[in-house]
Amino acid sequence: MQDNQESTVKIIECPRDAMQGLHDFIPTASKIDYLNQLLKVGFDTIDAGSFVSPKAIPQLRDTAEVFDKIDLSESGSKILAIVANQRGAEQAVEFSQVTYLGYPLSLSETFQQRNTKRSIATALEDLKVIQSLCIKHNKVLVVYLSMGFGNPYGDPYNASYIEEFVQKLLTLEVKIISLADTIGVSNPQNISWIFNELIPKYPQVEFGAHLHSTPESVNEKVTAAYKAGCRRFDGAIKGFGGCPMAEDDLVGNMATEQMIACFDTLNASVGIDKEAFNEAQLMAGRIFPV
Repeated sequence: MQDNQESTVKIIECPRDAMQGLHDFIPTASKIDYLNQLLKVGFDTIDAGSFVSPKAIPQLRDTAEVFDKIDLSESGSKILAIVANQRGAEQAVEFSQVTYLGYPLSLSETFQQRNTKRSIATALEDLKVIQSLCIKHNKVLVVYLSMGFGNPYGDPYNASYIEEFVQKLLTLEVKIISLADTIGVSNPQNISWIFNELIPKYPQVEFGAHLHSTPESVNEKVTAAYKAGCRRFDGAIKGFGGCPMAEDDLVGNMATEQMIACFDTLNASVGIDKEAFNEAQLMAGRIFPV
């Protein structure tokens, strides 16, 4: 695809990721108001909550109540909920508001244990059950390959290893796979490498990028993924968030406003209502601690 041709990009806004590691509980009413504003912006998808143990992620213990109160009546955005096991999936599929179930499958055995207290092998077995639930309830499974750009634990990481995971997911009929940075180790070189390896080889898969970044490196990372053919990008307004299970010093999520500015320079269409987006940014400044 030529860079001077306009291309449509899907932006997945991730307030769930922005909120999940915060110590002070954001009131349920504030979460509902914020999500309802995000639903006016025009994002393809909103990663809005999770059905996981409240002991693990206490900030999102009110996801069910939040989902019952959000207003999808005039929004084209779809809702994604993160699940970490069969029980969470069984809860998530009961919500008509939910289109996507997102599951974190780590390329790192160490991080899989940290994040979900499961081995990779057990997680893959879980995915079989979760995919069956998705199909039965007309939901779509999104698998996040965490530690997708390398890991700090010395666990295996190379092209053939990543492809093993992709091929296993294809046997489960997974259609959307997002490569997640998790700890900010991605750089333009490995971003280009991995997407250039995967996207041409597996055209039946929609590959996404869930990147963490310092503000200074957003443009070069987004540009690298875009030029390698990626058209699905996760972000969070003002770059809030990070994975609390990594137990390391983290850089934050990609700042959505920086991503949008970058896509403008790449002549890529994002379908955003700028006035609604500006209001969402103002709300984020009031909701999230600085």
